[in-house]
Amino acid sequence: MKELNKQEKSQLVSELQAKFQKAKGIVFTDYRGLNVEEITGLRNSLRSAALEYKVVKNTLAKIAAEGTPVSVAKDNFTGPVGIAIGYDDPVLLVKKVLEYNKTNEKLQLKGGVIEGGLCSVDALKKISELPSREVLLSILAGTLQAPASKLVRLLNATVVRFAYALEALKQKKS
Repeated sequence: MKELNKQEKSQLVSELQAKFQKAKGIVFTDYRGLNVEEITGLRNSLRSAALEYKVVKNTLAKIAAEGTPVSVAKDNFTGPVGIAIGYDDPVLLVKKVLEYNKTNEKLQLKGGVIEGGLCSVDALKKISELPSREVLLSILAGTLQAPASKLVRLLNATVVRFAYALEALKQKKS
């Protein structure tokens, strides 16, 4: 990395702090062994899903983490650290990073912060097995809708039976 002057460092810290504030999910990785081409491939695969990957100096990242949900993960800023950041769906972020990890095992996960909570590598792997947010919301909507639709069918069946009974009584009297 090139040497930054004080103003550039300050600007980088503020940009990083804004990203940490806005992020729903962050995954910390150790990128040792990856060459520039492989890191570019990782960035491109994440960018296609509206995610980003940054390599920053640990001291600047620690300063930027102050006062943000990422402050719980200060211990992860040791050694070479790459930060994958997702702003919408944290599950998608974890899935994409693990997907890349399967194709290139040089990228090692160190942990993450999902919705403000610190996550271990094992927790991240479990999170990656979850369905996406949209799927979970549709499952929830279906679950909430099921009792109401059963009630409607039950009430409708009662009305229909009553109508058949009245029709049968009418037929019998005529």
